[in-house]
Amino acid sequence: MLTRLHDGTRILIRPIRPADRAMLAAGHERLSPQTQHRRYLAAKPRLSSAELRYLTEVDGDDHVAYVAVLTDQPERLVAVGRYVRRADDPATAEVAITVGDELQGKGLGTRLGLLLADHARERGVKRFTATMLADNLPAQRLFTRLLWRLRTHSGAGVSELVGELAA
Repeated sequence: MLTRLHDGTRILIRPIRPADRAMLAAGHERLSPQTQHRRYLAAKPRLSSAELRYLTEVDGDDHVAYVAVLTDQPERLVAVGRYVRRADDPATAEVAITVGDELQGKGLGTRLGLLLADHARERGVKRFTATMLADNLPAQRLFTRLLWRLRTHSGAGVSELVGELAA
């Protein structure tokens, strides 16, 4: 899917592939320490080989991930959005979206979230959950736009969000 962000940046969003391991690792290393911390709730300067394998070898049904790349630099990963369906509750999936620092606040997270929600709904997922730092206001605003009947439980600096996907 080709899209243009609020500032005119042209982006290609496509499913992740196993061949994207090196690109994902490089994109992760370009994230600021704050963005890495917001994504993993802890310092995470590098992804291990096992993590890269898990994050790129998805089945497209229970584990779905999309990458966003610059159209004029298709080897430059700038965002990733994914959901993983819960084995104990197939109508629920954990969702995570990470946007590179240079493109945050330009609508890319919303586009990835809407794409993930559409994909999930088509496969019987009814709700998304997300775990984030309680002070991660941009992520909280994103999920407020994507989900309805949003419930938040906070404690120890972390918020657990649960929201229904619109029909």
